[in-house]
This record gives sequence, structure tokens and C-alpha cells, in this order.
Amino acid sequence: MLCSYSLSKEGTPVAATDVRPKITLACVECKERNYITKKNRRNDPDRLEMKKHCPRCNSHTAHRETR
Repeated sequence: MLCSYSLSKEGTPVAATDVRPKITLACVECKERNYITKKNRRNDPDRLEMKKHCPRCNSHTAHRETR
């Protein structure tokens, strides 16, 4: 059986320490999680915040990275 992911030397999945992990962006006003994107941990170690359209609020609002 083949694995769909590779293991590091320690035996942990590589995706756990990936340089470009998938993150979820949630609206600051209504807290709905609207967007999924990737970010580079080396260039952006802090939480990401972007102005994007929220369909629930029907306006452009700030979206922050959630855990």
C-alpha cells in the first residue's frame, strides 16, 4: 500500500511542518470562514489579514487567518 504523503526523518508527516500550509480566512465581523489559501511561513510568520468580499455581510471586510 502506498502512502499519499511522505515522512520526515523523525517519522512525522511532512505536511505538519510544510513551508506553505493551507490557512482559512474568516470574516472579522460575522466570523464566517469564507476563503482557503496558502501562505509562506518564512515570509509571513504573523497572522495574515486581507480585505475580501464576504457574501454573508455583502461587503468588503477584513478577513483574518484562523487556526
